[in-house]
Amino acid sequence: MPDLPPEWGTVVIPDDISELAEESAAVRKDLRRQSRRDTWRRWVGRPVHGHPGRSSLRIPLLIMAVAVLATLTSLVAVTWPGRQPQPLPPPVARQSGSPPAPTRTVPALDLIDVDGSPVSLRGLLPAAVMLTDGCECATLVADTAAAAKPGVTVVTVTRSSPPPPRASTPRAPGAGTPSVRRLADPTGELRGSLQLGTQGTGQVATVLLVARTGEIISTIPAAQTIDQFRRELATLS
Repeated sequence: MPDLPPEWGTVVIPDDISELAEESAAVRKDLRRQSRRDTWRRWVGRPVHGHPGRSSLRIPLLIMAVAVLATLTSLVAVTWPGRQPQPLPPPVARQSGSPPAPTRTVPALDLIDVDGSPVSLRGLLPAAVMLTDGCECATLVADTAAAAKPGVTVVTVTRSSPPPPRASTPRAPGAGTPSVRRLADPTGELRGSLQLGTQGTGQVATVLLVARTGEIISTIPAAQTIDQFRRELATLS
């Protein structure tokens, strides 16, 4: 046959087409193999045989589908009945004008002695501090001084100037010399800093049992008898 490439050699056309059956089967087998290979290349996004510049969109679409599925699964898990998150408690509103929490230590302040000189309250610790404004508490003060251990000071505090000290204060036999200091707090700073409120009248006192470190170990806001704090007073040091 004319016009054929010389490298093809001699081309023989058989008279019976059935003689090409074997070659036809081999060609069809190669075509099927190539078709399967092209199908896989399309799935993985590789260029298809005969189309070197063409790529498949199946891989990006598959990634997007997985991302959407994961998002939907998360939404279902969050909104599933019985698994709703507990609401956070509302923040506590703090008012600028609200008073601070009461302290558990006695403040470092000076009170006024009977002669008008300042006296450091912390310098008298440990002490049973008795706020006796408007209180007829002579018996309670005497019982407290008698029950206090040696080294524990009994301090009475009033807003007005304290009366001169008595010659003696009753105390249990053998307990040593009583130690009672009568001091004044004209501005009410001690009661205000501890937020003790207003004291009633009569035979009622506010008693603070303060350790040597300044810690208030017990507060009796309406003390009338020593029995209300005798046990705590015995352990004060």
